[in-house]
Parts: sequence; C-alpha cells; structure tokens
Amino acid sequence: MIYNAPIKDMLFLLNECFGLDTVRALPGNEEVDTDLLETILEEAGKFCSTELLTINQAGDEHGAVHADGAVTTPPGFKEAYAKFVENGWTGIDSNPEHGGQGLPKVLHVLIDEMLGATNLSFKLYAELSRGAYHLLDHTASDEIRARYLPNMVAGTWSGTMCLTEPHCGTDLGLLTTKAVPADNGSYRISGAKIFITSGDHDLTENILHLVIARIAGAPLGTHGISLFLVPKFLVNDDGSLGERNGVTTASIEHKMGIRGSATCALNFEEATGYLIGEKNRGMAAMFKMMNIERITVGMQGLGFSEIAYQNALAYALDRHQSKAPAPRPDDSKASDPIVYQPEVKRQLLTMRAQIEGARALAVYTAMHADIMEKSSDKKAANDAKDLVALLTPVIKAFFTDLGMSSTLSAQQIYGGHGFVREHGMEQLVRDCRITPIYEGTNEVQALDLVARKLTGSTGEFADRFFAEWLAFAKKNKDAAATTAMQHLIEATAWFRERHESDDAAVRGAATQYLRLFALAIIGCMWTKSVAAMKNQEGGFYAAKRKVARFYAEQVLPETGSLLATITGGDAALADFEITDFSD
Repeated sequence: MIYNAPIKDMLFLLNECFGLDTVRALPGNEEVDTDLLETILEEAGKFCSTELLTINQAGDEHGAVHADGAVTTPPGFKEAYAKFVENGWTGIDSNPEHGGQGLPKVLHVLIDEMLGATNLSFKLYAELSRGAYHLLDHTASDEIRARYLPNMVAGTWSGTMCLTEPHCGTDLGLLTTKAVPADNGSYRISGAKIFITSGDHDLTENILHLVIARIAGAPLGTHGISLFLVPKFLVNDDGSLGERNGVTTASIEHKMGIRGSATCALNFEEATGYLIGEKNRGMAAMFKMMNIERITVGMQGLGFSEIAYQNALAYALDRHQSKAPAPRPDDSKASDPIVYQPEVKRQLLTMRAQIEGARALAVYTAMHADIMEKSSDKKAANDAKDLVALLTPVIKAFFTDLGMSSTLSAQQIYGGHGFVREHGMEQLVRDCRITPIYEGTNEVQALDLVARKLTGSTGEFADRFFAEWLAFAKKNKDAAATTAMQHLIEATAWFRERHESDDAAVRGAATQYLRLFALAIIGCMWTKSVAAMKNQEGGFYAAKRKVARFYAEQVLPETGSLLATITGGDAALADFEITDFSD
C-alpha cells in the first residue's frame, strides 16, 4: 500500500481558506506560523508512511496476544512506539507545564488523520492517553495533575477510558461497578469492564484507567455515577512505581479488524482508585474525554477515506482492462487504464470531493476548539464551544460513514484483487468497520444532534450558524450550497415541530438529518474554499475548482431526497408494527 500525507491540501486550508490569524492571536500561539506547521506536518507524514504503514499489515496478521495474564503488542510496535515518544508526538497539544508542546489543536487533528490512515491499531495505544490527559488536566486536583500528567505527556504512561460493562453498552446508567470509600481518602473499585481499548499492553510502564463507578448510596442512573483514576501500578510519593493494583486482564477480544490493538476485558478487584472531580458528577467529567474522542474517531474515518482513495486511484491508473470511451488515451493499445471508465472516475471523484470537503470542516471545527480553550474573549469562547458541540456528532458520524463508503468503493475499484489480502483493501474495510460503532454509535450521534443540539441555547446558536452560512452561500452566488442550507433549515423546523409531540418520528429520522446536515455544511466549506482561491492559477487550484463543481452537482443534490424522506416518510415507519416483522 501507499500513503502520501495530503499536506498541500492541509496547508491550503490552514493558510488560504481559513487563515492562521485567529489561531495565532490566541495566548501561547504567538510563535505558530506556516513554516512551523508545514515542518511538523511533513515530519508527521514521513513518520506515518515509513514507520507505521510498514508494520500495519504484519500487526493485523499477528495481532495482540494475551497470555499468562499479560498482553503483548505485535512485532515492530514497541520499536515504533519508542520512536513515536522520542519524536515528541505524545505531547503535541499538551500543556507545557507538564512537558507538552502546547501547539494548536487544529494541528493535532490533522496529525490524527495521518495516524488513522496508516495504522489505527498502533494509534489507539496513544489515542486514549491524549483524551485521558485532557480530562485530568481539566478536572483533577493539583496533586493528581502533578503526579500523573508529566509521565502521560512523556508517553511513558498511557491512559484508558473504562465505561462499558458486560450487561450495558451505551446505557451507562445500568452499570454495577462499585466504589467503596477507604480510610486514606481513596476508594476501592470493584467490577468488570469490557471493550477497553489499550486496556493492557507492553508499550508503557504504567496504564492509568479512568473508571466510572457508583458510590454506595448514590442515585440510580447516570446521575449517580462518579469518576475514578485507577492506575495499573500504584505510584509512590516520590513518583516511582509501587505495587501492582487490583486490575487484571481477563481476556482480549478477537475482532474483525484493528487486530493489533488490544481491546480488553478488565476486572477490578478492590483496586485503589482516586475520585476525579465531584461525587456523582462522573459523566459530566467523562464527557470532556468522550467529546475529544468522538472528533478523533471522526478523523480516523477521514484517514481511512484518504488512504483508500490514494490506493484506489493508483490502482485505477495502472490497471489496464477494456477500452475507454472515445476519445481513448491511446488507440493503439488493446485496453486502457480503468480510471478512464466513467463509473470508476465517478467513484474516485465522489471520494475525493467528500474527503476534501470533510477535511475543511475538520480544520474549521478544530480552529474553534482552539478558540474555545484559549480565547480571553468570553463571547468568542462560548460561541466556539457551542460550535464544537454542534459539529462533534456530525464529524464523528459522517466522517466514519465516509470511511466505510470510501474503503468499500476502493475495494470495488480493485475488483477481485480488493477481496484478497495482498493489496490491503480488505484490511482497510475490516479496520474501518469499528469506527461507526465505538465512542457512541453513529445512530446515537444522530440522536444527540436532534435531541440536544437543536434545542435550548445550543439550538439558538444553531439557528445563527445556519443563517450565517446561508448568507455566505448566497453572497458567493453558490446556488447548490444555498439550496442545501435551505433544505437543512426546513428539516430543522420539522424536527422542532415534532420534538415534544412525536418522539418516535424524531428518532426515526435522526440519521437522515445528520447526513443532510453534514452534506449541506460541507457544501458551504466548498463555497469557502472556492472563494479563498479567488483568481489563483495552477493545476492545484484548477483541479480543486473542478472537484468543488462535482460536489455541487453530483453529491449535494442528495439533500433534497433526504429532506423528502425526513418530512414525508415518518408515517410509513410508524404504521409498521413490531408484530408485523413476524408476518
């Protein structure tokens, strides 16, 4: 397989489309400039292509192994992780107070795309650590932060998120893991957790588990959940590692994909844990990490889309089969590259148009995440917070759906060669398949969007957001984007009319609404991109204008059919009774 980080497109978005002025004006970003970002992106791309992609297939074939109570990673992972840490990739956007580089989140988001594209199994060993770090930095006491965070930033310790239990998936209010107060101010944590990404491995000296549990007497449901830090090894007062805590690995999952990543079932047997944040406020604290992970998982989907597109394009340019429609590239040949077949060309352009538009949405959102975290302007920070909240479920769900459709399209372009292991397409499909499922299924993301983000203060912000982008599309005379935004606004009104009176209709149309939302706002991202190019000349800009036109004419019209399904299809869903499935 091949992978060339799309740095030129990334830099176009950073420098020309959205510009760095707003990010550079934030405290701590004064030295951030184009040269710095370009250097870091190039180094990240090189590391991903030369160190991670080269061990991805072997990691899939070997897998993580659980034996004698311990988990070992696939061959090459320990060496790659040592280089990963040595090169400073574990602390890109971490606080300099803990040894981090304090660089913008928008940079980290683009690096996330590269990592997800080239070796998701490897990436996952460090990915949850970043989320755990930011949760602790935001919520934990000064003592906890000083004791644990420097080693997390250094990459010598890693982190996990322990939510799910055997009897409850998304419905975390059903959890049974319990926390009993100890005499020294800590708690004794007992229970079982499943599907714990990187729950055990041999890459770091210690693993810090963030565990949700219920203290005796706490209310039932999610309102009675507290959050605890449970290290694999206890930490002595001098910072050295002490005795093994009461955390054991019962098993690892045998999975369809990402086999090099250890997904563990963990048992907590009166393990020592430390309360993070307030009692019974664990879910509120955990959402800090969950929202980071949801955007991160979205970038995994975008990474899969990019590497699938690159390899499908390379194959289509090289594979000769059948004659192309007139005019043929070479009439003297018995066959032509399949890229000249209109259907293959259409599939490639469909991938590219959505990938580049999605990347623009990611950069736009990540820049607002930087504003949310660092701006001294309270209104700007609050508006940015609302924007990130609004777009998080869209990025998670649409990007991972795009990852699946792109990997399947790439496999289809390869034909029979895409079904066998040698070319790597079938591994992309298998590895990507988890992304629409974990960190809240895409259906859950859609429900979050329509039930929470379209109402209250966030709903008021959404109205302003829609109005601003509709006005922008009109100002730039983009008829396709204008129509799509009008479809989105009409669908939003439909949801609000039924929010209180017809919950089943709202839930039944949520997934279609999220897709309509994504397609429409990505249409506006293309409007923004075209406007930013102005009279720029050269092959890069000419091709991008053509891709923008393709998106407008061949992808964006789907918003019309989605609107029709949302507003006119609820009765057909409601009229079919559950008992009808047996008839």
